[in-house]
Amino acid sequence: MGRLYKPWDPEDTLFGNIIVVGFLLVQVLDGALTYLGIRTWGPGIEGNPLLSSAMAYAGIAASLAAAKTVAISFGIVLHLYRVHTLVAVLTVFYVAAAIIPWTALLLTN
Repeated sequence: MGRLYKPWDPEDTLFGNIIVVGFLLVQVLDGALTYLGIRTWGPGIEGNPLLSSAMAYAGIAASLAAAKTVAISFGIVLHLYRVHTLVAVLTVFYVAAAIIPWTALLLTN
């Protein structure tokens, strides 16, 4: 019966470590940019309806901290299971769907 994860592989470690650190940095940057965007334009600017609802209930900082904690936790679990390609894809997705749009909005204000 096969395992869900690959055993430790020294060749995969550097790539995986770089990817997971990039993922973590992108998550922190997304949280900071989202916070700045919401403080600048109000909670209506947030496009994620789950996050908007959480912000209305728990506040901006608590909701962002919870959302980023969950995202980072899942990224670390994927890293521990050596699913580095998926972590890389998610990192690129966050850059394209969150970092670039927030940066463009904040720089054009």
